[in-house]
Amino acid sequence: MLNKYARAFFTRVLTPFAALLIRLGVSPDAVTLVGTGGVMAGALAFYPRGEFFWGTIVITLFVFSDLVDGNMARQLGRSSRWGAFLDSTLDRVADAAIFGGLALWYAGGGNSQVLCAVTIFCLASGQVVSYTKARGESIGLPVNVNGLVERAERLVISLVACGLSGLHAFGVPGVQHLLPIALWAVAAGSLVTLIQRVVTVRREAAEAEAAAGGGDAG
Repeated sequence: MLNKYARAFFTRVLTPFAALLIRLGVSPDAVTLVGTGGVMAGALAFYPRGEFFWGTIVITLFVFSDLVDGNMARQLGRSSRWGAFLDSTLDRVADAAIFGGLALWYAGGGNSQVLCAVTIFCLASGQVVSYTKARGESIGLPVNVNGLVERAERLVISLVACGLSGLHAFGVPGVQHLLPIALWAVAAGSLVTLIQRVVTVRREAAEAEAAAGGGDAG
């Protein structure tokens, strides 16, 4: 849902910055790699120690590279299969770092096996949600469904909750409860999205096979 509106807005906002990077001779692939490295550093250096505010600040600074690299590629007229593959692959790596960092916190200083398990479920379900669409498309199906919680929603919900929860260290009361609520919400939304995509692929596969059978009969 957020992909449809937020991506278009931030693409317009970041276009001048993307143009500047092009003039400086920076490649889209370099932006992708640096952005992923920054997200991983922010997540794995801060989150396992419970430093959610500063970790989120660092991650947010780098997460927009996902929009900048694509913007640069379009301006250069270099949109390619390799660029799309690299971007999609490193998105999975960044997501794993974010939720892995949170899982490490709950397995250690956060002292909650339940929330550790929920966080791992968020990580795994997010990866599988992406896989179902990619796999469905690879066998020739359109997979005409986005679902309730896509990557943009997972990131926004999780990062906003992390950042706000981190304000507890500065004396803001009650905000530490936002992250657990957000993780449960992301887990539930990811499960619903996974079911939506599996049902869609099953329906589209049945329709494709029926059409092929009808064509053969004709």
